[in-house]
Amino acid sequence: MDHLDDATRTELEAAAFRRLLRHLDEHKEVQNIDLMILADFCRNCLSKWLVSAAEERGEALDYEAAREYVYGMPYSEWKTHYQQEATPQQQAAFAARQAQKQEKAR
Repeated sequence: MDHLDDATRTELEAAAFRRLLRHLDEHKEVQNIDLMILADFCRNCLSKWLVSAAEERGEALDYEAAREYVYGMPYSEWKTHYQQEATPQQQAAFAARQAQKQEKAR
C-alpha cells in the first residue's frame, strides 16, 4: 500500500474498519470473550481505540458513544439481547490467554 497517497490509504483503512464492524454485527453470536481468547481484542477494545484516536487528534469522543457506534446500538441493549454468560471453558481459555501474555511480557 506504499504506492497510495495518505488520503486514499486512510479511506481504504476506514472502509475496512466499517466492514469489520458490519461483519461483527452480522455475527452477534461471536461473543467478546471469544474474540479476546482468539485475537486479544473485542468490540469494547475497538470502542476504546476510537476514543484514543479521537483524543490523539484533540477531539472529544465519549466512550459510550463509541460503543454505540461499534455495537450498532446502546451497549446495554446489545448486552441484554446478545451477550451470553461466559462458560467455564471460555473463562479458563481466557485465563490461559492472559497468563500467556504475562509470560511473554517477562
